Amino acid sequence: MDSNAKRNRYCFGLGTVGRDMLYAMVSMYLIFYLTDILNLPDSTMWWMTGALTILRIFDAVNDPFMGFLVDNTHSRFGKFKPWIAIGGVVGGILTVFLFTDFGLTGSLYVISFVIIYLIWDLTYGANDIAYWSMLPSLTLDQKEREKTGAFARICANIGMYIIVIGIVPLTNALGGGKKAWFIIAVAVVVITLLFLCFTLFGVNENPSLCKKEENTSLKEMVRVLFKNDQLLFTAISMGLFMIGYTTTATFGLHFFKYAFKDENMYSAFAGILGISQLLALSIFPMFSKKFNRKQLYSSSTILVVVGYILFFLSPMNMIYIGIAGVLIFTGQAFIQLLMLMFLADTVEYGQWKLGRRNESITFSVQPFINKIGGAIASGIVGVTLIISGINSSATPDDVTNTGLLIMKIAMLILPLIFILAGYIVYRFKFKIDKAMFENIVSDLAKRGDINTAEQE
Repeated sequence: MDSNAKRNRYCFGLGTVGRDMLYAMVSMYLIFYLTDILNLPDSTMWWMTGALTILRIFDAVNDPFMGFLVDNTHSRFGKFKPWIAIGGVVGGILTVFLFTDFGLTGSLYVISFVIIYLIWDLTYGANDIAYWSMLPSLTLDQKEREKTGAFARICANIGMYIIVIGIVPLTNALGGGKKAWFIIAVAVVVITLLFLCFTLFGVNENPSLCKKEENTSLKEMVRVLFKNDQLLFTAISMGLFMIGYTTTATFGLHFFKYAFKDENMYSAFAGILGISQLLALSIFPMFSKKFNRKQLYSSSTILVVVGYILFFLSPMNMIYIGIAGVLIFTGQAFIQLLMLMFLADTVEYGQWKLGRRNESITFSVQPFINKIGGAIASGIVGVTLIISGINSSATPDDVTNTGLLIMKIAMLILPLIFILAGYIVYRFKFKIDKAMFENIVSDLAKRGDINTAEQE
């Protein structure tokens, strides 16, 4: 293996450890912080649920424009690294603000939250788009992309599960209140910035891999997004999957507190899932050598379906719930990595079909999808917590059996429907397989749009 490729693989991957710690804290636990730490009343939570849903949708629409800015950036540090740095620093400061109690209540709290969250979403989006759109610029080899992407997803999952496993015991050790959550937020931001240094100072891009293109106009940006049919179908499939996955993950801590009635078991459950996902991502390259991507996606979807059904039917017993969780999140790990590869391959497809490469505009679809998925998921979770009586309950024993059933349906049945719909879209609409990708690269090389000699 080329030493530069090896260095890029590890430095690129390590850069996302802290990023995913930060994102997990906001996307998965901000609602818990609002309902169980700040103890916002139902009247305020209705406003907060609506605000979070609208904000995430609004900001998601802005992501292609952030991709447009990244693609049109020309600096001595390249077009990706300046936005990774800016988004990391500003987004980190705003993350601390989200978990800070400024003593505001009612409409004043809602207004201040909306402003902070909107700017946070914009800056994190800039960081996320720039980070992931760097991937296809590092190599044109599908297998090397899979290895680099797999290592990056492993690092991302390590970061995420540090938060998922540690959030309850760490906040409890620090007193369990607002101050504890503030301290954890500050620590996560510091870790995020430290790990971003691996990518900022360790990754060496190869500017001669592709021909230099002129600035992209807004008209061309729209063309890239809507004329690249494979990008559109990938976006739809990813979006449906992320709605389901994010909804289930966001309910996790509430489920163990109110349904399982042992909040501390959440960390043990998360640890089991974390190990399952990391093992799945570690063995992905081995499976990708023996099976094509369509076979891997189909098998992974079967694991997820079986896991969801078992979880819904399971008694409150960690053995059954643990097995169900392993099935769901092992399949999810494969699917999430496969979708990253599908998205990366649409870069060359778009360049082949439309004559422009536009990595960042293409990869702006990923945070767009995550935010749309998060918006719909937060809406589902917020409304469910209110109508089930969970948000207004003083203790877990105050929640009725009907309320718990409502939560289980929203946590398990709705997500399963979304995930299956995403698979159907992929199965019938996505067509970039290994043979087609190799033909695309060959055609691009003949046209002089890419430099395969430089890749070698």
